[in-house]
This record gives sequence, C-alpha cells and structure tokens, in this order.
Amino acid sequence: MECRPLAFLIGLPFALLALVLSVVGAVIWFIGSLLSCLCPCCICCTGVANLAVSLVKLPMKIIQCFVDMIPC
Repeated sequence: MECRPLAFLIGLPFALLALVLSVVGAVIWFIGSLLSCLCPCCICCTGVANLAVSLVKLPMKIIQCFVDMIPC
C-alpha cells in the first residue's frame, strides 16, 4: 500500500463518523450474541449480529476506499 496522506485526511471525517457507527455496532453485536445464547431459536439475532460486525469493520473500509480512489 502506497502512502497517500491527502486521501487519509479527506477520509478522516467519514472514518470518525463510521467509528461512532462501529461502537453502536459493537453494542448491537453484544446484545445479539447474548440473545442468541439465551434463546438459540432466535435466528434473526444471528443476522443482526452479522450486520453489527460489518458496522464494526466500517471505519477501515472507508479509509481504504478513500486511499484507493485518490491517485498519488
């Protein structure tokens, strides 16, 4: 990966917003995991937990997207 500081700086506000969403995703994942352990018949909790995991990964995806879009 090449060093592109301008892309990092442009993507930083979006990544900070995504960081807030990832914290929300972590809370949702914890609640969904807890519910799926308490009641394994709740298959929808697994889908919610998977969605929450994708929210947790969102900040790195956004920064990577901006770094890839901006040329040297």
